[in-house]
Amino acid sequence: MPDRLTEEPVELIVEPAESGWRLDLFLVHHFPDYSRVHLRRVISAGGVLVDGGGGKPSYRLKPGQTVRAVLPEIPRQAPSPEAIPLDVLYEDDWLAVVNKPPAMVVHPARGNWSGTLASALQHRFAGQLSSVGGATRPGIVHRLDRDTSGVILVAKHDLAHSKLAVLFQDRRIEKEYYAIVVGAPERDRDVIEQPIGLHPTQREKMAIRRNDPESKPAETFYEVDERFAGFAAVRALPKTGRTHQIRVHLCHIGHPILCDRQYGGHSRITRGEITGNPEDAEVLLERQALHARRLRFSHPESGETIEVVAPLPDDMAGVLEELRRHRSV
Repeated sequence: MPDRLTEEPVELIVEPAESGWRLDLFLVHHFPDYSRVHLRRVISAGGVLVDGGGGKPSYRLKPGQTVRAVLPEIPRQAPSPEAIPLDVLYEDDWLAVVNKPPAMVVHPARGNWSGTLASALQHRFAGQLSSVGGATRPGIVHRLDRDTSGVILVAKHDLAHSKLAVLFQDRRIEKEYYAIVVGAPERDRDVIEQPIGLHPTQREKMAIRRNDPESKPAETFYEVDERFAGFAAVRALPKTGRTHQIRVHLCHIGHPILCDRQYGGHSRITRGEITGNPEDAEVLLERQALHARRLRFSHPESGETIEVVAPLPDDMAGVLEELRRHRSV
């Protein structure tokens, strides 16, 4: 690691889901390649500002605050436009809703400088994106994990961004996810209420943390859509917006999302594992079977109810087809 800090800071905007996080843990989450000890030293050395002022490692963040961090090898400028095809599901003068494919990072980060959703947005909506999220996140109001597909809301100007952020903060945007899980939940529908915080030893993971003062309340409603022998398809509606919330909650009840490497759902699944033919090694899926299927919200200008649905991607649809054919119950 370089001894000296770079001269140009990178800016991050605190999202509603990160409200109340300690400054040092916020940085650990966004920059997992740096140790917490190192980041605390950077904060103490004045390398991190919150809304233009200094902050202690224990400082509690609020939604909308700007965190400026001076760290080595962090992207400094807006992502370069790239002609990556985008599936635009809805668009008007204020906002757009796009269907993010799996295996695409939302914004640039260490190891993923190109091929991001941000670069695709820069090409598709050149000059029409909000700047509230900072240079590296043009128009981006919220995020999905790299291997989660589905609907992403994009703001076309700063006023739209601010109003949409308030909707997220006030939990007035309904989000529905579709997942394939290992095993079948005993109940057809239920609510999982378990607090979530940073994993105590694995910095890129979250965990159920009942006795951790740093954890945040989290609530997920789920309903079983289809049952199969050894698997189930579920709809999940998070009532809160914690990082990895659905993945952590489903794992907690003993039904991790299929192919979720971080939370115990195998790393991939072959056709033979479904059909029972060990010679059929065709890989059907090798990313978490989680898809952000639907968003429903009031338009920030007109108040009109907007509902956008993203079709299930081919990889998950293919797994469901094989399950229906060979694992029906």
